[in-house]
Amino acid sequence: MADPATLHAPQPEGATGVLVLADGTVVWGRGFGATGSAVGEVCFNTAMTGYEEVMTDPSYAAQIVTFTFPHIGNVGANAEDVESKVDGAVGCIVREEVTEPSSFRSESHFTQWMKAHGKIGLSGVDTRALTRRIRLSGAPNAVIAHDPKGKFDLPALIKRAREWPGLVGMDLARVVSRKGQEGWEGGIWTLGKGYARSPHTERPHVVAMDFGAKDNIFRSLDKAGARVTVVPAQTSLEAVLALKPDGVFLSNGPGDPAATGSYAVPVIKALLDANMPVFGICLGHQILALAAGATTVKMHQGHRGANHPVKRLADGVVEITSMNHGFAVDGASLPEGVEETHVSLFDGSNCGIAVKGKRAFGVQYHPEASPGPMDSFYLFERFVGMLG
Repeated sequence: MADPATLHAPQPEGATGVLVLADGTVVWGRGFGATGSAVGEVCFNTAMTGYEEVMTDPSYAAQIVTFTFPHIGNVGANAEDVESKVDGAVGCIVREEVTEPSSFRSESHFTQWMKAHGKIGLSGVDTRALTRRIRLSGAPNAVIAHDPKGKFDLPALIKRAREWPGLVGMDLARVVSRKGQEGWEGGIWTLGKGYARSPHTERPHVVAMDFGAKDNIFRSLDKAGARVTVVPAQTSLEAVLALKPDGVFLSNGPGDPAATGSYAVPVIKALLDANMPVFGICLGHQILALAAGATTVKMHQGHRGANHPVKRLADGVVEITSMNHGFAVDGASLPEGVEETHVSLFDGSNCGIAVKGKRAFGVQYHPEASPGPMDSFYLFERFVGMLG
């Protein structure tokens, strides 16, 4: 297949899929999954497992995921590994053809699963070259397309990629958030047992604001000892307080935190003024930082994978973490009342804050994993320990 650095490469025989970048770069491959086309930002993820969880993470809304691990789809797909019912990534790019699943847990072929979920796949691509391009030039806007007959209107696809505005300034949280209030039931999954049942005991009550949450976050809060009520992203302060929470959780999600912050920051500021315990991850961490007076920035390539080392500044412990973000808190912008608690060992970017004098903290990474290591589960226990 064509090197991503080649502009307007001729269509090779058998190509039924294409990735067209906004600068005119054309990357040919073999399409799978859904047919048609979709526009988004191209990013890369370095995880070796968990492709189904990645594709159903709402944080990937309006994004096309390039998997650096070549054997994607090799263990099939199943309902237990879906992280959200709402849209996540619009498509994915992989190196090797999707093979027949080799796992006793598999319920369907990954190609069939992609088609059923309306997601477009592109195989046979030099994903190393594409990843290097993203690292050097940043995450580009692009259109991914699949036509079994190999018929593509390249000028129209390029035009669509160029006209797409990109993620800066885009509020996607309101798009992927739940539309109504929900009492969460269910705990962590274990092999052979499925998902644990929530204990029917008196527990601290957490109201979780859903900016595009993965379900394993709520399972982790449940395991840590909380009773969880999930509410939409645009829930008002009055509605949150009416639920009589012992603490408020701010979830992950897609898009520009500054855009989502236009309605979320005033609510969080009021919660901080009321000394409500608050814990945020990923987008929730960024919005907490905005509420505390910091700023956020668009990253060059973002952090996406399941093996990112993060240093905990209090004691120097290194946590291996799961990450998925294209925006970050600007560590240099933290005001005097906000302490930096964690930093990335890849690039030194901010990965954690605590608001001084308040019971409020956030981390940029995903302590609930899924996929990824569980080094940071203690953060859920720390949060629940603050309640009551």
